[in-house]
Amino acid sequence: MTTQMNLKILLPFQVYAEKTGVSRLVVETLAGSFGLWPHRLDCVAALVPGILAYETETEGEVWLAVDEGVLVKAGPDVLVSVRRAIGGKDLGLLREAVEQDFLTLDEQEQSVRAVMTKLETGILRRFADFQHD
Repeated sequence: MTTQMNLKILLPFQVYAEKTGVSRLVVETLAGSFGLWPHRLDCVAALVPGILAYETETEGEVWLAVDEGVLVKAGPDVLVSVRRAIGGKDLGLLREAVEQDFLTLDEQEQSVRAVMTKLETGILRRFADFQHD
């Protein structure tokens, strides 16, 4: 039995971090905080914006602010795929980053979503009209 895990954190366009020798991992899900140890059964979890904490012998405890995503544990390998991640030493500043950057959509993202909604609605309306003709 292994006593350590391999952690890989993926962002949409890059690998954010690859860590070996991870002894424990804590993430936030819709149901609350979720802890992983090397002997835990394989699982999948949907992540919410929050703090991800992991511990290695060389680095000690490390905290990352992560956006929504998914976690997959298969044997000793843990894959975390999130939209954004920010590392830092100050847990308070990371919590602020989650609240300011991840939980509130910026104006540009809101505007893009509004335009996409209008486009999708228009396409669906035209498609429905096309089927009736």
